[in-house]
Amino acid sequence: MEQNKNTIEISSSLSDNNCDAYLMIGNSNNADMYYTTHFIAGDPFAYIQTKQGEEILIVSTMELNRAKMEARVSNVHTMQQYGFMEKLKARKDGELAYCDCLAELFQQKGVRHIMVPHDFPLFTAQTLKEEGFAVIPTKSPFREMRKKKDHEEIEKIRASQQACEKAMEAAIGLITDAKVENDVLYSGEEALTSEAIRAAIEHTLLDHGCEAESTIVACGLKSSNPHWEGEGEITVDQPIVIDIFPHSKRSRYFADMTRTVLKGEASEELKKMYEAVHAAQEAAFAVLKPGALYSEVHNAVCDEFEKRGYDTIRNESNVGFIHSTGHGVGLDIHEQPSVAMQDGEVEVGHVVTIEPGLYYPEHGGIRLEDMVVITEDGFENLTKMEKEFVV
Repeated sequence: MEQNKNTIEISSSLSDNNCDAYLMIGNSNNADMYYTTHFIAGDPFAYIQTKQGEEILIVSTMELNRAKMEARVSNVHTMQQYGFMEKLKARKDGELAYCDCLAELFQQKGVRHIMVPHDFPLFTAQTLKEEGFAVIPTKSPFREMRKKKDHEEIEKIRASQQACEKAMEAAIGLITDAKVENDVLYSGEEALTSEAIRAAIEHTLLDHGCEAESTIVACGLKSSNPHWEGEGEITVDQPIVIDIFPHSKRSRYFADMTRTVLKGEASEELKKMYEAVHAAQEAAFAVLKPGALYSEVHNAVCDEFEKRGYDTIRNESNVGFIHSTGHGVGLDIHEQPSVAMQDGEVEVGHVVTIEPGLYYPEHGGIRLEDMVVITEDGFENLTKMEKEFVV
């Protein structure tokens, strides 16, 4: 089959690192592997790109025909083409035989210097070195490409976000409709728990073609730990932080959003915290546009919190606002760019979260998170769901 046109050519990166080819090994859970190949497989496979721009996919014999049908890369090989069985008999070790096959392929292509990502398997790298190749670990050139999303990618993220909002509506609906008995929320005859709300979220996501892990439904004082997933009964008059970050089972693109709600009466301090978080998010939106720096967005959030008397990470505090303002979203839930102190430039096509929060052990946590795509004239907020604290 004739090689498809290479739309993710990295010859300049190879040249900068004095390398002849780039090599990745992994399965489709590796976002770079899926981005470069569009091939879904649970077992590891290999992707190679030479300095001439030739792309090669190496899969098992079992996956050969499917890869030829489904993968973006049409130049598909198997290890059998490089005498894997004979090498296995000689080496008596499958991993060594695999490396020998890679070595034979690289020798045929005139490759001596191989560029690999930082998370490349150590054993494979060491074996290739012993076989006479130079193996140079570098930052992934594809992660930089993935920062900017095209129209198709944005639509995939938008679809995941729509599913995410359906799940959030289901979660908040359970809380809104719950009755209160002895300071505990009840859904029907059963006490409403973090686990029950999380199950409703996961069921809704599955109904809309998505799935999620580690969904946060954190009620009470322990919600002051930003990544505590939550457990047990949901109680009255306490903040409930709900953070959902699903990905589409088909497109594999993520979405991300957080809402904080409360059933009952909010204390004056919790009301002030919620107002401050909402204002900090609006302060970030006010400076978020192409050409700005993400550090300016982050500092706008810190300025708003500090103006209101709250602690921030900028002052190395362990309470208050203690994380970055946001992060990129795509094939990974956390990817570049980072909305933090780094001076990265805001560019059209970036999809980022804006998620200020406040966390105090004596009060609990408050976080609001929207996901936006940067446009020519500012941004589009992909999160359409309203923000309402007391429900």
